[in-house]
Amino acid sequence: MFFSSITPPLRALMIYLPGMTQILALLLAAFIFQSADQKAGPWKSLFDGNLDAWRTYKSGAPPEKWEIKDGILTKDGNASDLISKEEFGDFELELEWKIGEAGNSGVFYRGTEEYNAIYWSAPEYQLLDNLKASDNKRPDHLAGALYEFSMPPPDAVKPVGEWNQTRIIAKGNHIEHWLNGMKTGEFEIGSPEWNAKLEASKFKVWPNFAKAKKGHIGIQGNHPGLLALRNIRIRELL
Repeated sequence: MFFSSITPPLRALMIYLPGMTQILALLLAAFIFQSADQKAGPWKSLFDGNLDAWRTYKSGAPPEKWEIKDGILTKDGNASDLISKEEFGDFELELEWKIGEAGNSGVFYRGTEEYNAIYWSAPEYQLLDNLKASDNKRPDHLAGALYEFSMPPPDAVKPVGEWNQTRIIAKGNHIEHWLNGMKTGEFEIGSPEWNAKLEASKFKVWPNFAKAKKGHIGIQGNHPGLLALRNIRIRELL
């Protein structure tokens, strides 16, 4: 496992250098690998079969119309928007999700509660049935998109009813979206490309959109359709 984690140039160095030189190369590779891994903190579960890590957006009330069964968080129809009780700045977030027919939802990050809706402040990772959802008309609204900013390949998402793997990386102004091992969006917040996309989007009317350096993780509930989530975890990037 360790050998497979080493970059190709270091792997080649280890193979072709004999004896003690190869051992030194192996030790060097181990040091570099360990140093890179130390840039991230430990993984922390955000869902352990209960909603202890979550609450309703702008409310202390228990989440509405969300259910937990067999370790899976689900909603069918409109439900309350969830946000993490804890705030995160630089992080790597992973989760698995599957959507129902015509379903539409999203995952928000660095969200604040200064506005009436979380999407007014937080970038969104789109969860969608690309084939039948009403919000499938624009390529920057498809599953895996940084909503209204990136255009993921339509086939990056698995068919309705199958589990998808999502990964979101936020480090400073750098944002990456991944879906089933495929990068579906990458931006630098505040860059000329970002600002051009922002000016052309519906989010330009909210002056603090994507401005927070730290905020809540959110799950969109107030859209129709079935959504199921599991294995939600996060680690802070150092």
